[in-house]
Amino acid sequence: MTPRPLKTDAAGLGLRRALLGPLQSAAEGRFDFLECAPENWIGVGGRFGEAFADLAARYPIICHGLSLSIGGTEPIDETFLVKVRRFLDQHRVPIYSEHLSYCADDGHLYDLMPIPFTEEAVHHVAARIRQAQDILGRRLAVENISYYAAPFQAMPEADFVTAVLEEADCDLLLDVNNIVVNSINHRYDPSEFLARMPGQRIVYIHVAGHYDEADDLKIDTHGAAVKPSVWALLAEAYARFGVRPTLLERDFNFPPFDQLIAEVDRVRRLQAAGKPSEARHARG
Repeated sequence: MTPRPLKTDAAGLGLRRALLGPLQSAAEGRFDFLECAPENWIGVGGRFGEAFADLAARYPIICHGLSLSIGGTEPIDETFLVKVRRFLDQHRVPIYSEHLSYCADDGHLYDLMPIPFTEEAVHHVAARIRQAQDILGRRLAVENISYYAAPFQAMPEADFVTAVLEEADCDLLLDVNNIVVNSINHRYDPSEFLARMPGQRIVYIHVAGHYDEADDLKIDTHGAAVKPSVWALLAEAYARFGVRPTLLERDFNFPPFDQLIAEVDRVRRLQAAGKPSEARHARG
């Protein structure tokens, strides 16, 4: 089936079970699309399955995976990817993304672990992405992750990300909150990192809140309101690359639904402000 179209200036929310009621009862136009982890919904029946089916019939669904472990050493789970492909086809999902990380090593680690930034790792990860894309029958988007330990860095993070994207010929899910968090924790300029991302590969953007552990330590939680520095980098991304579909991530510690929608509305305002820049970018 043909994937559902997603407008360039679409603004969305994460489809979380705790939000099912408000999402289903929300007035039309409060948000444009929803994002879910396919692992959490494949094969789900009962009232949760019915609620998901209702939302999937009314809104475009984007899928953001949690367990593919694209940077791992264990064989790619082909059986799982076949199930994902059926799920994506069934719900006409236009984008499937995963984390540029690994999360399994002789069992699931229940965390997103950083990949060493080396040429060998670039070749390894790119080969696995190409294998996954062959099974899925579609392009995969990979997300720049937040990380706290740096196991080995023979090249800068930006160079590693762009090298993987180029060799795998895949798309990018740009997470601006992760750039801000990493820039503070690992002491680099977020604007310089952003400028080195290949804009032509960005298919959508994540924006989220983080926790201020200390002035020089930020924790990517998805459990708080978006910080001013993250909003500023989102506006910068639109100015540099043009407006893209953008998702507000919130995984727990949910505020009243109207407060979430207020943040979605702020995304919309930044998208509207970025449209003239987008036109100039297209002409350039």
